[in-house]
Amino acid sequence: MARIKSLIIQARIDTAGKAHNCQASARHRINMGDVRLKVRNGRSWDHYCKSCAETIIERDIQELIKLKELKPE
Repeated sequence: MARIKSLIIQARIDTAGKAHNCQASARHRINMGDVRLKVRNGRSWDHYCKSCAETIIERDIQELIKLKELKPE
């Protein structure tokens, strides 16, 4: 059986091993031990703080709901 592709790129939730800035906003600091969203970007990962992750996930859920309607634009 052929594997069906996913519209969702590889993403994970983990905890930061060291402090760093959020990829979406340098004003958002991710401290060691904070929960963060990791999204695959080529061979590396982009890391987002919890606040930005919630925004990204909600936006993408809305986009998937539109796609599910299967209506051409």
